Amino acid sequence: MKHRFPLLLAGCLLALLPVMLLRDFTPSNELRYLSIADEALREGHLFTFTFQGEPYADKPPLYLWLVMLGRLLFGQHQMLYLALLALLPAMVILATMERWLRTVVERRNRMTAALMLMTSGLFLGLAVCVRMDMLMCMFITLALYSFWQLYTGTGSERLHRTLFALFTWLALFTKGPVGLLVPLLSATLFLLVERKPRLIARCCGWYTWGIIAGCSALWFLAVWLEGGSEYLNNLLFHQTIDRAVDAFHHKEPFWYYLVSYWYSLAPWSLLIAGIILTALVRRMRMTVLERLFLTVIVSTLVMLSLFSSKLAVYLAPTFPFFVYLAASLAQRMPPARWMKATVALPALIWCAALPAAVVLRQNADLAFLGNGWCLAATALLTAAGIAALTLLWREQTLRHAINTLAAGLLAALFVGGMALPRLNTLLGYGTMCRQAVELARTNGTTAYYSWEVRRPESMDAYLGAPVRAVTTDEVLAGEVTEGILMLAARKLEQDDAMQRFLAGKRLHPVGEYLLVEITPADTDTAEPAEAGSAEPTDTAPTGTDAAETADTAVRIATPAPTDRQ
Repeated sequence: MKHRFPLLLAGCLLALLPVMLLRDFTPSNELRYLSIADEALREGHLFTFTFQGEPYADKPPLYLWLVMLGRLLFGQHQMLYLALLALLPAMVILATMERWLRTVVERRNRMTAALMLMTSGLFLGLAVCVRMDMLMCMFITLALYSFWQLYTGTGSERLHRTLFALFTWLALFTKGPVGLLVPLLSATLFLLVERKPRLIARCCGWYTWGIIAGCSALWFLAVWLEGGSEYLNNLLFHQTIDRAVDAFHHKEPFWYYLVSYWYSLAPWSLLIAGIILTALVRRMRMTVLERLFLTVIVSTLVMLSLFSSKLAVYLAPTFPFFVYLAASLAQRMPPARWMKATVALPALIWCAALPAAVVLRQNADLAFLGNGWCLAATALLTAAGIAALTLLWREQTLRHAINTLAAGLLAALFVGGMALPRLNTLLGYGTMCRQAVELARTNGTTAYYSWEVRRPESMDAYLGAPVRAVTTDEVLAGEVTEGILMLAARKLEQDDAMQRFLAGKRLHPVGEYLLVEITPADTDTAEPAEAGSAEPTDTAPTGTDAAETADTAVRIATPAPTDRQ
């Protein structure tokens, strides 16, 4: 069927649509990027960024520009737009690999490979996260595809040399040195492996480096003009060389990626590793393209392992090459029981999804599994697992079982995504911040405080005002005199002093959190209460005259708050 691949892409988009429409932003990185973009817009900066007033030279500007563009276009940060900034590059990667292996791998096996890549754990997660990793991976894949066309003499040599250099620089401009090193190192080592060192000058010579150096020089000049030499030094040295040699964040041992691989490409990691290792042990004769893919994998793995700073997402550029190398090699391998076993294992896990959800929902921390949409999603996983095991038992091709598991996972994501409006209070701060804004308007205040809330500083992207994190001692010392205090409800169980402070105050539960109205009258007249006397209530505001506060407008469009169950 001619249009199967476009239909596959459309199916993936449909499956992830509820997640992109209904999910809240996570506090860890997503809110931080939004906050950085907002600061840049307020300060009128394009090349130098700050986070809470401090220089932020961790990332190049391309992705942050796209975030800023969405803010300008829509007047607020839209999850759908920001999620598409990751999903569309993922689809470009799939389309590039489909075109690249069109004459090498059978169509039906390419479809299965596309499903495997799209449903690999970390690749799937990055395809909907507000991060720049997938955009960088797209540019790296396009750069290596241009290199291949240059190597094989396909089309215009000047065009592919230019595209290889531009895509490599754009990968650098998206996330940093890894985007530069992966294409250049892979291409150079591949030419050495193929014993064609003379081609290095043509592919990675002065023309390529001239484009990269010229574009980088313009970027660094703009950084220096806008932020000065100190920011430029931070960008070029502290955030690159220091991280590589002696990381100040994410420092891990050399073998880190040999462990992270297994969950990054789950549920297909056993099958992929088994196919590639079998081909190497048996000394299977590889095609030139397969040797290129293997070179990309090995060179990137070794390079990243030598760096001090390590994260599982850093290995993401290799994921397409892992999957499609395995798909190409598997065509020349006879069916084996171990292959079926590597697919039967995730199928068994799929089968256990519904029973596990029914049992685990009794746990207070996992009560959300009792949501109807969550149960329906786990039922789909269980059905897919049973169907895949049945296909394997009936000696159907491995491809059918893989397709069934992948389709079941995508269907479960579509159905499970419908539960997100009820679960967003567990994921992010959107619901809490919206209610905090309403309370602040009612009380005529713009002051926000947080107590024992993880990474509260990025809440300004919701609140339009800074948030001050306070300790118990600061609260008891009277430093919180007026405003809205946001706190983690569970932490109260371990702090008798805070319980006494909150006695008699207006408390508003929001999922796992509490909003506390603090007024001057409260702090002036409040007396210490006995431990344990604080009973959270949902008392309505007393009708204090609302003030016109433009800065407290909610900046982010997220789903309307609903109950947890």
